[in-house]
Amino acid sequence: MTEAEIKRIVKEQRKFFAAGATLPIETRIQALTRLKACILKKEDEINEAVKKDLGKSPFETYMCETGLVLSELTYMLKHIHSIAKERNVRTPLAQFHSRSYKKPSPYGVTLIMSPWNYPFLLTIDPLIDAIAAGNTAVVKPSAYSPHTSRLIKELLAECFEEKYVAVIMGGRAENACLLKEHFDYIFFTGSQAVGKEVMRCASFHLTPVTLELGGKSPCIVEKSADLKLAARRIVFGKYLNCGQTCVAPDYIYCDRSIKERLLKEIKKQIQKQYGREPLTRENYGKIINEKHFDRILGLIDTDKVVCGGNADRGRLQIEPTVMDNVTFADAVMQEEIFGPVMPILTYDTLDEAVRNVNSMPRPLALYVFTKDKKAAAHITLRCGFGGGCINDTVIHLATSEMGFGGFGESGMGSYHGKSGFDTFTHYKSIVDKKTWLDLPMRYQPYKRLYEKLLHIFLK
Repeated sequence: MTEAEIKRIVKEQRKFFAAGATLPIETRIQALTRLKACILKKEDEINEAVKKDLGKSPFETYMCETGLVLSELTYMLKHIHSIAKERNVRTPLAQFHSRSYKKPSPYGVTLIMSPWNYPFLLTIDPLIDAIAAGNTAVVKPSAYSPHTSRLIKELLAECFEEKYVAVIMGGRAENACLLKEHFDYIFFTGSQAVGKEVMRCASFHLTPVTLELGGKSPCIVEKSADLKLAARRIVFGKYLNCGQTCVAPDYIYCDRSIKERLLKEIKKQIQKQYGREPLTRENYGKIINEKHFDRILGLIDTDKVVCGGNADRGRLQIEPTVMDNVTFADAVMQEEIFGPVMPILTYDTLDEAVRNVNSMPRPLALYVFTKDKKAAAHITLRCGFGGGCINDTVIHLATSEMGFGGFGESGMGSYHGKSGFDTFTHYKSIVDKKTWLDLPMRYQPYKRLYEKLLHIFLK
């Protein structure tokens, strides 16, 4: 799409928003209802598109993409009347008699830039929140997942006029053109490197942003943990979507005394969940493209592989792989893995683990497996991270009742449910002052009596 076409779309959306077309709650409900009906109708097409891009089975696509989108739609349709209401707040005595309230108002024309690893979920979920809040949206899905991106374009064109929701196809050139435009809000999900560029471009117009990035999310296994259950849930979270999950456990950090037993259970679980030959299984996915395939292979130290390690270049598949005797100096610990490779590191004391985790960039997620409530509380209090789980992995993002987002280097802002509505909403603080009473104390000339009253009111 050309720069001129992008400018035209943004201009038309700004005109549409300025006319107040997106503001009525019923209009938003109708838009979300159309979207939900269209998704239900096209469920098989969504499955097929995601399968072509990432090799996901229909079960995994529904569990991790379509089903979560439908849950977000259901939440918004159920709660939009209540969360879109004005909220009264307490008025100070000095402002008697007044009504003070917060009025939720949409930002306007928003830009949503989404990644390839969960191409349907991470495009449509923030769009739901943007529409519920009363905005228009320009959506830019990833060029790396072309089948799903085309499906998204067709689906949204069926639901919305371009002046309400538009999809821009393309790659870096289109991204660059979009980031030159003046949007009222930008929501970006992707890598830290691109996130920095998005923030730099947004600063030109002082546009607020939400950045959903990533990082090396630790999985701390404390010595009291149920190792069999921990291994089962870690293997699920790590190798879901072949490790191409922003909140996947990036590495295991376990107490030295239980490492061998944990490793034994992890090997059992990999075989139980993926079989002896994972690359031959129909429902085992693939790496998105050859560039990422080669990058992941470059992180594998064959001398430290204790499970897996095989790959099929023709099908862009890498076995669930485990590396032992890894240190923080190894190549696999220098960047987010974003693939089916799990390094195992050990600590001697919990304080050492906390100290080392905090010495690294803030991760998007943190997981801790323990039966010791004090240990769990200590880790979750002392470590900085976006969100996480105690005795499980990745499931904290699968709810509309809590915001999901990063912290520090893993991003800023959050979404899902009311948090998503809040993200795409500006809350105007308004005082409605009544006209039948006007206290004279604030006006000059100031008097001693008024000063005494002022000290009573303001303290």
